[in-house]
Amino acid sequence: MEFAFYLSGLVAVLATLGVITNPNPVHGVLYLVVSLLAVAMVFFSLGAPFAGALEIIVYAGAIMVLFVFVVMMLNLGQAAVAQERAWLNPRTWLGPSLLAAFLLLTLIGTLWRGDAGMMIEGEPLTAKAVGTTLFGPWLLVVELGALLLLAALVTASHVGRLTPYSAPAEGRKAGEKKPSTSAGAESVPQSAREEGL
Repeated sequence: MEFAFYLSGLVAVLATLGVITNPNPVHGVLYLVVSLLAVAMVFFSLGAPFAGALEIIVYAGAIMVLFVFVVMMLNLGQAAVAQERAWLNPRTWLGPSLLAAFLLLTLIGTLWRGDAGMMIEGEPLTAKAVGTTLFGPWLLVVELGALLLLAALVTASHVGRLTPYSAPAEGRKAGEKKPSTSAGAESVPQSAREEGL
């Protein structure tokens, strides 16, 4: 199980780097799904199958599928890709990298000390207890969370829908009206219309 732990951790780190460095939003979301699945494998290797199952069902399953649909319906295009590439500037990710290094050093220091008094003790949480709690006194909160996800999906569908006023037609500037021509006027040659005048 130790080999599975380190392998899953390596996959999670590499997939997370793919999320950060990939300019395509859809590919970034798919990398995030892989990262969450790897984190679920870390939970399984640590002997916490319920936490791993929740990671797969809730995060890699429901929420990430919602993210994929939202990103696809937003129709981001090349402008978003250019913005993602601009964020790869070292001046942009220098601060987050320093923060991540500080957190890593803190984690290594905590593990190196091995203070048993800092361990959290308690009874193992079962799936039955979680289900009874969620669909008992917290049923309203669960339903509100479901409505929130549904509202996000509907909003993304509405925002991503192309409208006639979303972009100017090719060959005309923004705000310029389309020339009004009728079918009869188009069928008459220009010289004939000038002679009639």
